[in-house]
Amino acid sequence: MSGVYEILGKIQAKPGMYIGRPSVSDLFMFSVGYECSRSELGIENTEEEEDFYGEFQPWLQKKLGITTVSSWSKMIMLYYHDERAGFEKFFNLLDEFKQRNQDLDGNEVIPFSDEDA
Repeated sequence: MSGVYEILGKIQAKPGMYIGRPSVSDLFMFSVGYECSRSELGIENTEEEEDFYGEFQPWLQKKLGITTVSSWSKMIMLYYHDERAGFEKFFNLLDEFKQRNQDLDGNEVIPFSDEDA
């Protein structure tokens, strides 16, 4: 079975094959189902999956300055009211998330501005 980042890469390349359309909400539901199916099959999460499922949402909340708990797809949709734009932005954010520990400058992450939307 593929790891979460591998399957997300496949979805990014061919969203229609996996989730029907490029939609951040559909992508979120797929990721929840993927996590659930692995659990039901007794497959333990890898380190990258623990990182994604445990840290992506809190990281995004901090990045966006959102204090209420909501799914990462809904947080993205606050800024990108279009499912396709949200889908594309998710992958930009995911790349940034995966690189967060490699930022040697120690720069504070700046929340979205209206110009990013």
